[in-house]
Amino acid sequence: MSTASVPLPNWMSYGLLPFLNILTAFVISGLVVWGIGEDPFAALQLLIEGALGRGDAIGFTLFYTTSFIFTGLSVAVAFHAGLFNIGSEGQAYIGGLGAALVALALDRYVPWYVTMPFAVIGAAVFGAAWAFIPGWLQAKRGSHVVITTIMFNFIAAALMVYLLVNVLIVPGKMAPETRTFLPGGQLPKLDWLMAMFGLKLGPAPFNVSFIIALVAAFLVWVLIWRTKLGYEMRTLGISPSAAVYAGIPYSRTVIIAMLISGGLAGMMALNPVMGASARLQVEFVGGAGFVGIAVSLMGRSHPLGIVFAALLFGILYQGGADLSFEMPNITREMIVVIQGLVILFAGALEFMYRPALVHIYQQFVKR
Repeated sequence: MSTASVPLPNWMSYGLLPFLNILTAFVISGLVVWGIGEDPFAALQLLIEGALGRGDAIGFTLFYTTSFIFTGLSVAVAFHAGLFNIGSEGQAYIGGLGAALVALALDRYVPWYVTMPFAVIGAAVFGAAWAFIPGWLQAKRGSHVVITTIMFNFIAAALMVYLLVNVLIVPGKMAPETRTFLPGGQLPKLDWLMAMFGLKLGPAPFNVSFIIALVAAFLVWVLIWRTKLGYEMRTLGISPSAAVYAGIPYSRTVIIAMLISGGLAGMMALNPVMGASARLQVEFVGGAGFVGIAVSLMGRSHPLGIVFAALLFGILYQGGADLSFEMPNITREMIVVIQGLVILFAGALEFMYRPALVHIYQQFVKR
């Protein structure tokens, strides 16, 4: 029997196997650091201290984590339906437009807690609308969703540049951005949460969207594992032919899955647009849509796993910035290499250790 078909306990599949993959990535990263003449243990210490050693560092780490939770959930929802949504970057871009339009319209009239639900809806609707066309093309015309979502990333970027330069720009300003939102259009920081642990948030833009991300993760868990639609999506993802034979509508399920996926990606924009910069800017997504692919793979497309995987990448992003400052030989490009190794072992080589674990588990069970 192939080891791929041998079931393993959840603690091995979702705990031990990812841990071994991450450990391998860090060991190889340490060898790379050692190869350029730096102490890998000192580098690891600096990375952890830079991400978790101070209140403001933790705030920045959780700020990045928030964005990665949204995009990781976006990729995971589509993946459960057998779709590989590479377009979270563009969907988040357009979601930012939806959130910004709501903030610009309401910020002078109502407080933030009134604006927030409308902004969430606006970001989700705009992101979902941008994902609808690739979903429809996949369902009705057979156009592969990977190709269409990649192309829509470029279209979204071009559209946003045009709007910010020609439509939404503040008259007389050179920077391609909207006006700064008034307090009614800004998501407040979670400094009170940090204060509960005796920490000061400082300049870190850790904000209410973190709570929205955690709520979204819970709702995705309910959707995928506790609803009829989630069952249909998982069935379609495992075997499209069996799903169609069982009477599950292929086109409807694909389109709905892409709408939900795009909506989650669009909600990522709440974090940088309304929580950090308080205005819509060019390239505010910053690659979070693509990082979401790795986060989803590492988290095994499970919301809880995605939260922890997003935290790991948040640590790498924030700790890596401090590390490159303290050890100039370790540049930002080197941090990207470390992130790439994590993606490699958590994604492309995620089952490298599975045959050995299956063998050990079978030997243990026989006893």
